[in-house]
Formats: sequence, C-alpha cells, structure tokens
Amino acid sequence: MTIADSLLRELEHEAKTTRRVLERVPPDKLAWKPHEKSMSLGKLAQHVAQTPGAIANSSIPDSYPVENFKPEPDPANVAEILGAHEASMTAARSVLAKLDEARAMAAWSMTMGGKPMLTMPRVEWMRIYMLNHWYHHRGQLSVYLRELNVPVPAMYGPSADEENPE
Repeated sequence: MTIADSLLRELEHEAKTTRRVLERVPPDKLAWKPHEKSMSLGKLAQHVAQTPGAIANSSIPDSYPVENFKPEPDPANVAEILGAHEASMTAARSVLAKLDEARAMAAWSMTMGGKPMLTMPRVEWMRIYMLNHWYHHRGQLSVYLRELNVPVPAMYGPSADEENPE
C-alpha cells in the first residue's frame, strides 16, 4: 500500500464520521460560542468541513505562503457547511490520487515573507494537519454539541447518545 493509499483510506473512513457530526449542527445556533474566546459553532463547523481539502491543496506546491491564507466568511446555514465538506473531500481525494511516494517524502515548507517558518516531509504536513488537526477540531465540535444538548454521534465506539454506526 502506498502512502497516498493509506492516507486516502483513513480520510474516507473519517469523512463518514465527520459528516455525521456536521449533520448534527443546529441551524439556529451557528453564532453560539461556549466562551468569548472560542470560535462560533458555525465557524468551527465550517473549519472542520474545509480542513482536509484546504490542507491537501496547500500541499500541492513545495511551499505555501501563510500570507495567502484567507479565512472564509461565516457560513449562512448548515447546508453550506455540508457542501463545504463535500467540496473539501473532493479536493483531498484529487490531491491524494496524484501523490506519489517521492513527492510524499519530499520537503514541504510553510513560509512567511518568503522565509520558511516550518519545513517537513509533505506526508508529515498532511498527516498532522489534514488528519490529526481535523480530528482535534471534530472532537471540539462534539463538545459544542454536548454543551447545546444535541445528541453526539458515535465515533470510535458508542457515545452516550448513540450506539455504533453501521
């Protein structure tokens, strides 16, 4: 199995769980925050929806200028969030389909002002930020749901609200 195949298998598995969490976002609570320093529910859900595609696309060139990062406006509704998730998954799949072993292991950098801020193998960038970072924020989103008394879907086994899916 290639590196790209391994990442893609994990991405596909986790995409189903992520979609179930995003589907639970209450449409009337998009502006809700658990704390003044927190992201709003809508912004966090949109970040979860967009992370895989955004990180995959940022990994295409050998470096990514952090100045190019432009946050999306807050989502207007849950349908927009779910659409962003689908588009993100399409983008991530497309990038992984073209990722060969040499390119996966090649150095990738995030730059600021033309100077590297961090450099690592492209696969490490994708593993840490496309996947691990995604799971971190999905977990955060599940806490938001719990705080709003929304049933949390099963993820890696049953939740307090739901048995194992599938």
